[in-house]
Amino acid sequence: MKNRALLWAFAPYIVASTLHVILLAVHSPLAAPTKLILMPLLLVPVLVSARRLKPRAAMVLILAALLFSWLGDGAGAFFPSAPELPLMLAFFGIAHLAYIALFARHLSRRRMPWWALVYAAWWIAMVSVIGPHAGGLFPAVAVYGLVLGGTAAFSTRCGPVVATGGAFFLTSDSILAFRLFLPDALPSWSSPAVMLTYTIGQGLIIAGALLALRTRKVT
Repeated sequence: MKNRALLWAFAPYIVASTLHVILLAVHSPLAAPTKLILMPLLLVPVLVSARRLKPRAAMVLILAALLFSWLGDGAGAFFPSAPELPLMLAFFGIAHLAYIALFARHLSRRRMPWWALVYAAWWIAMVSVIGPHAGGLFPAVAVYGLVLGGTAAFSTRCGPVVATGGAFFLTSDSILAFRLFLPDALPSWSSPAVMLTYTIGQGLIIAGALLALRTRKVT
């Protein structure tokens, strides 16, 4: 399968992501259900590429990351009687751990660059600013932030597409953290900004991973 065919496999996800962000921007009630189709549509290029993905362990990690991202996206809808935020943090935390394992074991091209220390600085800054407003969720938020920063840091060991995706994912969760714990600090348009950066980040990570795994000759 050529790269052009892989690009077409991403088309449904790109269209749905664009639609979802627009629906969020206009406060449409259709924004919530369209959110739930994003990760299943991002699974399409993975399945299209499945026969050429080596090793299979990398495929399992990609599937785990997408599954738990999807559960995180729909935590409130799937588990209406459970506290949404802790559940969302748990699901996305597992997704990030799957990404870290994927980057470290199967996609690494080089040592972590020195400038990846910016992600450690990000974690310190976020804990300092968000922490006092997190209440009883402070430990969970701090641990989740550490895992999220780790995903972005380990992505720097991969190709530029994955590294850019890791940065966008971090940006998305940073905006979301402010919206959750300091809602008056951001304008209303920051809500679609969360999903815009999230969908770009997820899409780039998966695209970069598929391109790398489809051309790799050794595990």
